[in-house]
Amino acid sequence: MNGLLILALAPVFIIAFYIYFRDKYEKEPWGLLLVSMLAGAFITLPIIYAEEFMSFAGRGFEGILSGAWRAFMVAALCEEAFKFLALFLIIWKSKAFNEKFDGIVYATFISLGFAAVENVLYVLGSGLNTGLMRAFTAVPAHALFGVSMGYFFGLAKFYPAKRKRYLRWAFLLPFGLHGFYDFILMSGINALLLAFIPFIIFLWIAGFRRMKQLSKSSVYRDDLDIGIDFSKVKEFPGEGKK
Repeated sequence: MNGLLILALAPVFIIAFYIYFRDKYEKEPWGLLLVSMLAGAFITLPIIYAEEFMSFAGRGFEGILSGAWRAFMVAALCEEAFKFLALFLIIWKSKAFNEKFDGIVYATFISLGFAAVENVLYVLGSGLNTGLMRAFTAVPAHALFGVSMGYFFGLAKFYPAKRKRYLRWAFLLPFGLHGFYDFILMSGINALLLAFIPFIIFLWIAGFRRMKQLSKSSVYRDDLDIGIDFSKVKEFPGEGKK
């Protein structure tokens, strides 16, 4: 039992510490990080009821439609919606949310809180092999969905001219990524499983790129002009009108 718990929680804390140290220019307060992770764990309960409702609503679907409904509308919609809600309520008006990279930190910690509870339930129910597989797939995937959410959440905070657009993307992108991840596994299409590992690799590459981009633009870097008022910047660097 203790070994399975360690196996279930180890990848969560390894990723959490990585994200914490990846935020190298201005660390977030441990108290708020703990609140974020606990919030992610707490939302597991309403998510269970929301998923039961959505499962009931899609009871008439069969085959690939059933897989799509369970992947996108049951799992991705319910889980990412509650993560987004927790992120917004806890972080949006916090004084600690003072640069774009913070969006990634807090969104990932909320996602990891949820992943911790989910992973414990799966590993205790299914054993060692499930724990090993999820340590390299499901737990990192939840964290990377959080990176995508936090990336656009951070942009929304500091680029008010495009706030609505970025907030939409802060939900829609992780929803789409999460839904496709689950659809690969739930569709019943064996050929689609060939895309699973490449998709995981894509999530990692995209996640690292987003972290690097926002880290390089940190207002706390010594080699940047920290006197810029980012609330007045209308365009994210590199995003001219097309």
